[in-house]
Amino acid sequence: MTMPRKFSLVVFDWDGTLMDTTGAIVHAIRQSAADLDLPVPSLERAAHVIGLGMLDALAYAVPDLPRERIPEYLERYRVHYFSRDASLVPFEGIVGLLERLAASDAWVAVATGKSRVGLNRSLEQTGWSRYFVTTRTADEGAPKPDPWMLRDICEELGVAPEATVMIGDTTHDLDMASSAGAAAIGVTYGAHPRADLASRATLGLVDHAGELADLLLPQVR
Repeated sequence: MTMPRKFSLVVFDWDGTLMDTTGAIVHAIRQSAADLDLPVPSLERAAHVIGLGMLDALAYAVPDLPRERIPEYLERYRVHYFSRDASLVPFEGIVGLLERLAASDAWVAVATGKSRVGLNRSLEQTGWSRYFVTTRTADEGAPKPDPWMLRDICEELGVAPEATVMIGDTTHDLDMASSAGAAAIGVTYGAHPRADLASRATLGLVDHAGELADLLLPQVR
């Protein structure tokens, strides 16, 4: 795989791309539905919504959830997700990649389906704030796959979308990149199947962070 141009801005998704959280999220989605005596979504259906905004995710994964019970569902979700919190780790090679990107001339940012509270908590736990010049979350504007997050980051930093590459594990990430006019790399170790990512990843797919480092580092400036 070869990169056709240099990039000034590298934007990462968080869950399933930087951090190995897919299993915890899927478990929390499914168990919360069971707690409320609602139909439990399949593993595939629960994984599909990772990265979406909350209302879009719930409408797809738990369509029988009444609007008035959303706060109750979210409370159960937090209980189940935080029960696995201590076991959540970055994917192998990600910390080294972030360190090497920090030493480059590229800007690095995050565009995530997390809430601002959730991302800030994760940044504090990991100590990764130093790696990112800016971040956007799903509750601050239009969530993925809308291009708002990427476009807003580019506008803040004064970087053209054409000089930006988005890295994510879901079709929502890659569709956002396409709509914003940015390049996209799909990682196959997260939430969505390789086949779903393949047609949307304009710069191709990688299977682990080591490949991502080999692909990105020669092409940032």
